[in-house]
Amino acid sequence: MAHPASTLYRFRVDLSDIDRGIYQALNIRVAMHPSESPAYLVTRVLAYVLNAQDGLDFSAAGLSEPDEPCIRLLDADGSIKLWIEVGNPSSKKLHKASKASPSVKIYTYKNPDLLIEEIHAARVYQPERIEIFSFSNHLIESICEVFLRANDWNVIHNEGSLMVSSGTSSFEGEVMRHSL
Repeated sequence: MAHPASTLYRFRVDLSDIDRGIYQALNIRVAMHPSESPAYLVTRVLAYVLNAQDGLDFSAAGLSEPDEPCIRLLDADGSIKLWIEVGNPSSKKLHKASKASPSVKIYTYKNPDLLIEEIHAARVYQPERIEIFSFSNHLIESICEVFLRANDWNVIHNEGSLMVSSGTSSFEGEVMRHSL
């Protein structure tokens, strides 16, 4: 029995990340795994955009390799400098991530409180290395309603506020940072 193939999406993003002083055009090609929801894909792309820098990439194995980060930044020696997860990753995966990387970020469109409780209950290694960011469910759902196989986005990030424009549609929301 053949497995369903991933679907390739393209995002041309004009990024104005005022918080980080980054203004650049990004061309992102990302495969949507058959098991991946549109909300997960949109969150994954936004996580990439909000951390855009030289060397940042989606893990080669993609979502089919559960021990790999969703998005990563490697050091010159090949070690993981930044490990980024999406959704509500397991505490076991976060424990591994925190041991493997000095910086771990999670971007979620789900309830971050459940994730925070799980991290504390599981005694994840050095939880101070983990930063959690959430998007409102409404923001992600609104973007999902208009995203296509080929997308042209304007993204403005300023003082935690996020605006995503696509064609004639524009969406605003907060990127909320949660403390452990």
